[in-house]
Amino acid sequence: MTKQRDQMFEIDLTKFKKYDKPGPRYTSYPTAPQFNEVFTHEDYLNEIVKTNYGENLPDLSLYFHLPYCDTLCYFCGCNMIITRNRDRIKEFIKYLKKEIDLTRTYILTDRQVVQHHWGGGTPTHLNPDEIDELASYIKQSFNFRDNSEVSCEIDPRELTKAHLEALRNNGFNRISMGVQDFDEKVQKAVNRIQPEDITRQAVQWIRELGYQSINLDLIYGLPFQTVEGFAKTVDHIIDISPDRIAVFNYAHVPWMKKHMALIHPEDIPAAEIKLEILKMTIEKLTNAGYDFIGMDHFAKPDDELSIAMREKKLYRNFQGYSTNAGADLYAMGITSISQLKNVYAQNYKTEKEYYSALDNEKLPTSKGYQLTEDDHLRREVIMKLMCNFELDFSSIEREFKIDFKKYFAWGLNNLKEMEADDLVEISDTGIKVKNMGRMLIRNIAINFDGYIERKEDKAKYSRTV
Repeated sequence: MTKQRDQMFEIDLTKFKKYDKPGPRYTSYPTAPQFNEVFTHEDYLNEIVKTNYGENLPDLSLYFHLPYCDTLCYFCGCNMIITRNRDRIKEFIKYLKKEIDLTRTYILTDRQVVQHHWGGGTPTHLNPDEIDELASYIKQSFNFRDNSEVSCEIDPRELTKAHLEALRNNGFNRISMGVQDFDEKVQKAVNRIQPEDITRQAVQWIRELGYQSINLDLIYGLPFQTVEGFAKTVDHIIDISPDRIAVFNYAHVPWMKKHMALIHPEDIPAAEIKLEILKMTIEKLTNAGYDFIGMDHFAKPDDELSIAMREKKLYRNFQGYSTNAGADLYAMGITSISQLKNVYAQNYKTEKEYYSALDNEKLPTSKGYQLTEDDHLRREVIMKLMCNFELDFSSIEREFKIDFKKYFAWGLNNLKEMEADDLVEISDTGIKVKNMGRMLIRNIAINFDGYIERKEDKAKYSRTV
């Protein structure tokens, strides 16, 4: 047993409840609400060109957003489109190929892909032939490293073994699957009926086909969830024994996702119940041998995420926690967000605008952001806290030529209350996040967000608890 598993997660609910406020998830910094339309496809193209010259160029990470789903899940915060129109899907694949062709013309052919991910939507809403067509095209368009991480999100409700065979035959070696909760009442309330047996069938196929890793996603904070009910789901997940488990806090944001209004706020568990659910989940998973990674991930000790955490090489981007720090992320498909060293670039959100740009031989960039020196500094601080749960002042001072305590006086002063609540430890040399403070890491990171400090961030966010 590791030291981490010996520690109990004691929760003082009165202490935690006061930290229940809106805040970013920090899959990027600056966060997406700071993106603007002043940033154009020319700005993105200029950055691509700049990042393809010089020595020691970063590796590549590819993300493809496949937005289509068969049915609407009321809890979904993704950018998705409900359709059963196969011609519409085929048209999208045709334009994805156009974006691949346009993008790859600017990328040096010897740069290697170390990470490749399909998200959505539901990538397996494509049929097996469509999966093979798109995956084959991507493989022939880019230079993949032999041991690259190639993953796909699936929905077991419409899955066949042929879907998984098509992915595996094209080099996919990791699968991620949403479970949310096995409780039938919860499933009905969020319009996602997914019996446990079809989840287990999908896992069996994945293992038979020789995939290296399986991730299962759970969500707490959904309607009608209880500590006792979710404990049964967690026990069943432990029995299935995936390599990784993500446990997300449901973000109820009906002002952003109108379909979430179909979930009645009075059915959502109170903040203190959600905390009890999270506490129980952490204890069960760590006692079962999983390492607690980041703020919402768990992995077996021999998994690459666990190894990266121990070696302090963990990274965070729009796909969550990752092991490929420093790779340039090229994202394709509607709404997708690319991340190069100095910029973020987001594609158009509608098929019409996306198709129009590509028909005119333009990168389909609708908006983005050019990072300032202050953004780079704050991104590094927030990233280290979110990934390592500790921060050494001197390393930041050396890299960015600042006096940390002076530069971040506002944030350090705000953290005094969390220090008094035994959530963080602040010394002359750095910050350490206590075990319980990890559950409020978003609240901690907020104190180093320059847009919030300067009151420039007017966005509405989900609650942190």
